[in-house]
Amino acid sequence: QVQLVESGGGLVQAGGSLRLSCAASGRTFSGYAMGWFRQAPGKEREFVAAVNRDGGSASYADSVKGRFTISINNAKNTVYLQTISLKPEDTAVYYCAAKRTYYMSTYRTANDYDYWGQGTQVTVSS
Repeated sequence: QVQLVESGGGLVQAGGSLRLSCAASGRTFSGYAMGWFRQAPGKEREFVAAVNRDGGSASYADSVKGRFTISINNAKNTVYLQTISLKPEDTAVYYCAAKRTYYMSTYRTANDYDYWGQGTQVTVSS
């Protein structure tokens, strides 16, 4: 079992930045690919960013490419999502997810993931 706890969300003005963190506990972190998803009110959960198990490869949704950066610190069992140039349409609950894998792949589909955090709210005002 892996427990995931997100933090770092909040209220920010358009153009601002936030760094979201996701701390994992329960198992060694290095065997997991990680992802960030978000869900806005009335919308389906959507892919934001993913990183492979050693942090060497990342994938991004087109809507956040160039503005968001995912990174992983295996020593701290933590994955980060650095966001800049935030827009009101980035407002959502952000979730991190973990997938147990032996492969050096990134995963963009929510159903691929085994474990989820409770989410952290990001609100971007115009």
